[in-house]
Amino acid sequence: MKQLKVVQTFVSRFLILIFNFGLVIFSTNMWGSEGKGAISMVIANVALVSFFSSIFSGSSTSFFAKKFPTEQVLVYSYFWSILTGISVPFLFGFAISDNHFMPYFVLISVFSSLLSTNINLFVGTQNIRFFNVYTVLQQLLHVVFLAVLIFLINLKDVSVYFLAQILCLALLFLISFFQIAGKCNFRAFKFSKMVFRSMFDYGWKTQLSAFLQFLNYRLSFYFLEKYEGLSAVGIFSIGITFSEAIWTITRSIAVVLYSEVVNSISKAESVLKTKNALKVSFSLMLIFLLGIILIPSNIYTVIFGNEFSQTKKIMLLLAPGTFAIAVSDMIGYYFSGIKELRILNVKALIGLFITIGFSIYAIPRWGILGACLVTTISYCASAALLFGKFFRSTQFRMRDYLMSKDDFKSLLSIFARK
Repeated sequence: MKQLKVVQTFVSRFLILIFNFGLVIFSTNMWGSEGKGAISMVIANVALVSFFSSIFSGSSTSFFAKKFPTEQVLVYSYFWSILTGISVPFLFGFAISDNHFMPYFVLISVFSSLLSTNINLFVGTQNIRFFNVYTVLQQLLHVVFLAVLIFLINLKDVSVYFLAQILCLALLFLISFFQIAGKCNFRAFKFSKMVFRSMFDYGWKTQLSAFLQFLNYRLSFYFLEKYEGLSAVGIFSIGITFSEAIWTITRSIAVVLYSEVVNSISKAESVLKTKNALKVSFSLMLIFLLGIILIPSNIYTVIFGNEFSQTKKIMLLLAPGTFAIAVSDMIGYYFSGIKELRILNVKALIGLFITIGFSIYAIPRWGILGACLVTTISYCASAALLFGKFFRSTQFRMRDYLMSKDDFKSLLSIFARK
């Protein structure tokens, strides 16, 4: 793996981590646990839509970016983004507890998918610099628009969170579109059944796994809302937000890994790059989890408010699963890059069965803590299956997890150059 790309992406994801925490802290203090719960549910529903729109706009765009003409890839992805961004929210409208949020739900779904197409095109063409720039700007501009709408225009309702997100996504899509369009010949576009079928076939297979994995990540939100209410969702979502914030760091490595595996000339080269990615992600996760353990519980209460006094306990219960997913993501991106997609679907299905079966029992009895236990068991089981498959198909030893002195020196030299 090109370590400079990893470091650049790591820095960008660290900035995203800071902005994410800023948004979480602000939203919990501004709108409380119920407001945070409403935000979490809408964003969860947007993520649900994205798994349909990403059949074209997701990894399929990255995978075929250099295999088909760019205008072919973009036209199919844009059309699919608009179609699913409008239709799927209405099909899943039952998941929105307040219809007041439906227009925001639709617009966020459309613009996030359109922007995702452009960003994934950058990944597929190995233009990681623009990928990093736009992912950071998504968070930065969201914060800027939110500040303008609240403090200058004086909008205080929780819906302003979504309005700021829409403005941010729309602006970034337009900027990235004009940046890409200059290199495309849209007039030469002709409908190609082969291109459409290839993108759809690859896309639905990768997104089936992603959709099932999403249910593993978010089904507990819906069970919590049913049995405990929006406030419980808001409190639990803080722990999930911390987990996913940590994942943004390790997934910075995974994105670079995927981009390089897709363009690798041999399986041996892909395996070597995956092992290098595992070393870095394993070391980083140990550092972050140690930080979670050392932070006193009252710090979370000071930051988020008294309603969130259980945050430390939630974080500790989620920690094993957070660690397992973060490290196994490297293997998941490896299998996706070499088109071995069946194992991703199997591991997601196993996690989903565990989530459904245990949630029905644990959440009505133990509430938020039950949701934490279910989530961790599901994450660990899914990760174990991926590791097992990787171990059987490659020569893998325990030291492949551990960074050597040379690895550390190489990373330090790159940071020094930056």
